[in-house]
Amino acid sequence: MSLRHALLGLLSEHSASGYDLLKLFDTSLANVWPATQSQIYTELTKLAAAGLITVAAEGPRGRKEYALTDEGLAELRHWMTETRPQRVLRSDILLRVFFLGVLTPEQARSYLDELAGMSEREHDNLKQLMESVDWGDDNLAVHGRIALEYGLRFNTMRREWAKWAAAQIK
Repeated sequence: MSLRHALLGLLSEHSASGYDLLKLFDTSLANVWPATQSQIYTELTKLAAAGLITVAAEGPRGRKEYALTDEGLAELRHWMTETRPQRVLRSDILLRVFFLGVLTPEQARSYLDELAGMSEREHDNLKQLMESVDWGDDNLAVHGRIALEYGLRFNTMRREWAKWAAAQIK
């Protein structure tokens, strides 16, 4: 996935300003594909130059509202249907697990306990997010909630796994 496709996807529901898109990232996509303000604005400029989005309205202080073009929708659909999802190839967390043997058993268990705690905190944050969002029935709300459920289940699994793994360290 790329930031480009994330922005096209968000704009597929309705036009939005860069600020609006940043807020959407913070409340919906940050756990899936985090992005900074500068990355978002840089990519919006590239998308507009490529004709995939257009400036639909301009407001005070240079505020621009972007809308998806037909070409942008075609690109999003192509990405969704014609390209294979990338398998996650790197995990800093699991790479460290491979080398827990260089630590004392106490340090190794501590690492895994911290991982369990981190997973629990992330689960709690997602739960709070789920409860704070006014879930509508538009596509982004329905599918965003499905993605949020993945995050909840993933963090539950990772917490349980980390506790199990800590018990394996002798």
